[in-house]
Amino acid sequence: MAPGPIASIGHKEIDYLRSELAGNIKGRVRINLHPDSADTLHEMFIAIRPDSYIQPHKHPHKSEAFHIVYGEVDIVIFEDNGGIRQVVPLAASSNLSSFYYRMSQPFFHTLIIKSDVLVVHEITNGPFVKDGTIFADFAPSEDSSTDDIGTWQKQLSDRVRQTV
Repeated sequence: MAPGPIASIGHKEIDYLRSELAGNIKGRVRINLHPDSADTLHEMFIAIRPDSYIQPHKHPHKSEAFHIVYGEVDIVIFEDNGGIRQVVPLAASSNLSSFYYRMSQPFFHTLIIKSDVLVVHEITNGPFVKDGTIFADFAPSEDSSTDDIGTWQKQLSDRVRQTV
């Protein structure tokens, strides 16, 4: 959490996030810039490995925005039945892709990370509610077997390639 009313982040902190990924079981490390979970605005810098599984989920009554700091990702947005609604390709350093997206309605979504590491600046409204996220039942849960998750992720990547 941010130590005071003014927070900043730079290359030193991004390097720290990237270095901490190797030892993280979930493949995700974050620095929160909001003072606490009750704050009405949450801003986080998150480093994510490509092998990290983010179960498709949605956040009722919340908006979400991503600004890509490093790397490349496809944000996959789903219909409630698991059909692909839209794929939003984002990249930090490409003239061919956007580097920012905002979703203002609660759609199921996940990430397909296409670089060695993804660093994203995420912004969402607070407060944080532990049970406020709905996970999709059309995808494996985070505690499913590695094989089940891997199979599902490969099938999703194949579906996305056909969509784009």
